[in-house]
Amino acid sequence: MSEVCVEDELDLQSLLKQLLRSISDQISSAPSTEHAEDVLLHLEETDKNFHNYELVKYLRGYVERSLGSVVDEGMKTWTRGEGQHAVGSGHDALIQALTHRTRDSAEYHQMMQTLKSNTTAVVESLIGVSEEELSSQSNVQYVDECSDSDSSFNQSYGFIRQEQLQVLAEQLDVRKPKEVRREALQALCSAPPSDVLSCESWSDLRRNLCAALTEPDLSDRVLLFFAKSLSSSPLNVTREIYTSLAKSVESAFVSNKLMFPSGSAVVDVSRPEISRLLKQIRLLNDFQREATTFWIRHPEKYMEEVMESTFSLLSPRHEPGSCPTERTLEPVHLLVLLDVRATWFIRWMHGCYSRTVVLRLLQRKYKCLGSAGNSVLLSESEQRGVYSGRELEYAHFVHSLSLLGKVIVYKHGRKLFPVRVKKHKGNTPPTHTYTEKNTLQLSWWPSYLVMQLLWTLSERDQCAAECLYQRKVMETLLYPVIALLNGQQLNSPVETLTLIADVLARIANTDRGLSLFLSEQSHSERGSAAHVVARFTLRLLDEDVPLLIDSQTLCGPFIFVCRQIYNSCEGLQVLRGYGLHQAIAAAWRRTSSMSERVPTPVPGTSEEASSMMMQSTLLMEETLLDSLLNFAVTPRGVLLLQQSGAITECVQHMFSRFTKKLQVSRCEKFGYGVMVTQVAATAPGVVALQRSGYVRALAVELWSVLECGSDDVRMVRPKPTPMEPIDRSCLKSFLSLVNLLSSSQSVWELLSQQPLANRSEYTLREVPTSVPDLIDRLISVDSQHKIHSLFHYEQSHTFGLRLLSVLCCHLDSFLLLESQYDLCSVLLQSQRDNRTSPSPIRGIMVDALSVERNHVLVRVGALGGPSERRLPSRSLQEGERPYPWPMFSSFPLPSCYTVDPPEIHQTLQGTTKKRPKLTLACVCTLFLSVQRQTLSSSSFPWLLCGVVRETFPCPSQVHVPAGMSECGISPLYWCTAHYVELLLKQEVPLVHSAFKMSGFTPSQMCIHWLTQCFWNYLDWAEVVHYVLTCVLMGPDYQVYVCVAVLKHLQSDILQHTHSQQLQVFLKEEPIRGFKVGEYLDFLKGLESSYRSIVLSDMKSIRNPVE
Repeated sequence: MSEVCVEDELDLQSLLKQLLRSISDQISSAPSTEHAEDVLLHLEETDKNFHNYELVKYLRGYVERSLGSVVDEGMKTWTRGEGQHAVGSGHDALIQALTHRTRDSAEYHQMMQTLKSNTTAVVESLIGVSEEELSSQSNVQYVDECSDSDSSFNQSYGFIRQEQLQVLAEQLDVRKPKEVRREALQALCSAPPSDVLSCESWSDLRRNLCAALTEPDLSDRVLLFFAKSLSSSPLNVTREIYTSLAKSVESAFVSNKLMFPSGSAVVDVSRPEISRLLKQIRLLNDFQREATTFWIRHPEKYMEEVMESTFSLLSPRHEPGSCPTERTLEPVHLLVLLDVRATWFIRWMHGCYSRTVVLRLLQRKYKCLGSAGNSVLLSESEQRGVYSGRELEYAHFVHSLSLLGKVIVYKHGRKLFPVRVKKHKGNTPPTHTYTEKNTLQLSWWPSYLVMQLLWTLSERDQCAAECLYQRKVMETLLYPVIALLNGQQLNSPVETLTLIADVLARIANTDRGLSLFLSEQSHSERGSAAHVVARFTLRLLDEDVPLLIDSQTLCGPFIFVCRQIYNSCEGLQVLRGYGLHQAIAAAWRRTSSMSERVPTPVPGTSEEASSMMMQSTLLMEETLLDSLLNFAVTPRGVLLLQQSGAITECVQHMFSRFTKKLQVSRCEKFGYGVMVTQVAATAPGVVALQRSGYVRALAVELWSVLECGSDDVRMVRPKPTPMEPIDRSCLKSFLSLVNLLSSSQSVWELLSQQPLANRSEYTLREVPTSVPDLIDRLISVDSQHKIHSLFHYEQSHTFGLRLLSVLCCHLDSFLLLESQYDLCSVLLQSQRDNRTSPSPIRGIMVDALSVERNHVLVRVGALGGPSERRLPSRSLQEGERPYPWPMFSSFPLPSCYTVDPPEIHQTLQGTTKKRPKLTLACVCTLFLSVQRQTLSSSSFPWLLCGVVRETFPCPSQVHVPAGMSECGISPLYWCTAHYVELLLKQEVPLVHSAFKMSGFTPSQMCIHWLTQCFWNYLDWAEVVHYVLTCVLMGPDYQVYVCVAVLKHLQSDILQHTHSQQLQVFLKEEPIRGFKVGEYLDFLKGLESSYRSIVLSDMKSIRNPVE
């Protein structure tokens, strides 16, 4: 084996030193050298940590590397000779034979020789280092021969007397010869810093030490003493050294007046005068970084002195030179070479204790802040190196940017702005300082740093509101976009536009930022900023920007900006005239056709380039498809997505990302729940969801958590019995299924003409894959075969009955379920089977399932508002009658569940007097509900049925254009419900946020209410008031009434959102306490604010903008 290399020898030396430190106590306690050797020889027996020492691990690995092959060869030879593995006594013989063979091998002798020689060299090296250290310390080692502590522990220790320090102070005087001062400095560096700093002559010493800093031959020794003192002394002492050093550096810069070239000429930092100052600033910067770890334990005045001396040092003292080729070298220029990202300042601003003092001093000494702003405005550097003047300016720019960015994120820091900077007219707001240079002169890397700072500002709401959401900032960011639209050449690189788009997207993602985008005052030319971005995006999609060579790279970022605008109702209102959905769909089709082509080999083109081009095309295709999908966030956006012809592909893309659990976007905090709910509200959307595999995946996932659970996982304790009707593990799947089936359109598409299986046998491994399968297995449980096929019959059937209860709240859905599956007969028969005896006189046994069935039967058998029908409770109560509600096994319902007949008769008598007016209301209802299409089997005129039972029918029908009726999406959804969401965000933002968090949408619930005219949710009198209000005041009042109802339910909505029961609450519970008359003032206020938009759009349904 060859000798160990130098690196291994150094490693061995450090490991040996580490071992000696670890056992220093055992060695020092040994009475003699022989005993210490004995301790080392038996260390494995006495030290339990022996095998954890790094030296032992190193030696073990070294032996394995050296002798491993010898041992393996011996094992093979022995095995071949014996023919079997050694066991018992043969095993011991094998070990002995291998040991002797290994010790006799040449590899073993070479290993021992190499290890011995290297270990000897390492030990001799350690002995030499120790002797040098002892000899250097002996020059200043003084022995107290008359110690006052006359005890058995009388020992000598190193110290220096006051008289000797006085002598050293005199020897360091500037008038003394240089050799005398050098020797005095050497002795001072070897003395304990605590003795030096506490001596009576410290003031003279400090003055002489600062004077020695200016001399090249002595400055290194002084810095050595200062570094030793700063690292081992408390803050009340080190602050004097730090402030003295800072003042010395400051005076050196003032007296020397160093210059450096501002262009690309080289700045030689190895020049003696610069190198000396650089070392001193390095020591200051090291202390600045570490000071925050201990200065909180000391009075604030000490910390303030350190900060004040720092800011005084960094404040500029020279005006910019008249010569454009040279600039004055300031302390900050050398500091930025050592700490370009201002780590010291970031640490100072981290804690409130020090940040308060920093901001207070900056307010008093703002020159360094002005210098930082001046650097950001005037810098034109690029990051190429360290030593040219241009790189020095760039480092200064980065340092200043980091400093300003840390100040501006705090409220009290923003009070320091605006500041006045050189060569710039007027005061400069902080963000304008950054964005102006980014868009006009700075190159790629400075632009990226500026944008990083703007991203940080955009993540803080208050900071972004004060700094970013300003008209001037928006104009500056959009300047290059407008220049390209006007055919002007850019002064900044094209890549900067990508960064600008990223910042614009972050601004548009917030409510305040979106308002700035949509405001007509946000830009002075041709409308709002949203219009500018939309026009530029359309030009990029059409590749109609001649000054851009590769416009495709900018398409994605600027489409993402538009996406943040049109995924809100108010943003879509502004952008819908541009036809972005059609332009994006056309671009997607072009890109998709390109990705499907087989690339033709081109001579001179590498495979790697072709592969990168194909990946870029696929990425662009995905970006465009994802942007189209985001139209589905709003009701009108779903219509535009359907009109684009790509709704099926978009839903497939959404399902693909949904299964991979990918985030919607970097700006979106929630998942795809809102999109799924919006798409499921329409017939084309539900069909697309079914084709994508979403419905099947949802059914399989539901069955796995409901029936399979985690029984295949080994459990320490039994699974607890669920206390809630729907276990928490199943709640997510339950809510997803409710969102999917919330609309009667989705129920019709998924269940129409779909019979139940009703097989005579079900296997335990058979998993439902569709909604009819779930109804067959969980709701219509009418045979023993179905019961025995469920592992958790009671829990699963309860789940199905709860789902049925929610579905039956929508009367259209109930009609379809009852007409196809006769579910009421199934439930009544189950109640009969649950009797305690065959006799019809005996009652039905009360259990969880009978209670659930009773609730569903009453819900579907009685109609009316909160005071017109009584729904039985689902829970038991204490007392003799735990369930006071009567159960039944045949219709009609017991009289206790409905209003008394005299009350109903009185209500009908009151309405017959106004029969002509109510008949007119019926005629208008078809118009007011914006259902301008021939009634199909998927919708039933509930108000018409209820009001004109004894009057003549309404023959009037209103039709929408053929193109709109063929799309399969009701105007009640994309017009009325769209404006409900728009007004809700403006008027009741908390409710709007609650819906978004829950994954449910206000449009779904409003469609539910409006299609059955609030029947089963409001009392009959309030239903009449609602209809008459819409007839007399205008059809737009149905939007305002929905907003008023949601405002009335605000507290309940927030509460049930927290408990994840919002969908169930809104569908099953009536609207209690709502009176249309009490909200007339609120409705009139909404009319005055929004009628010009809402009503005009309703009137334009015949000719919608596509």
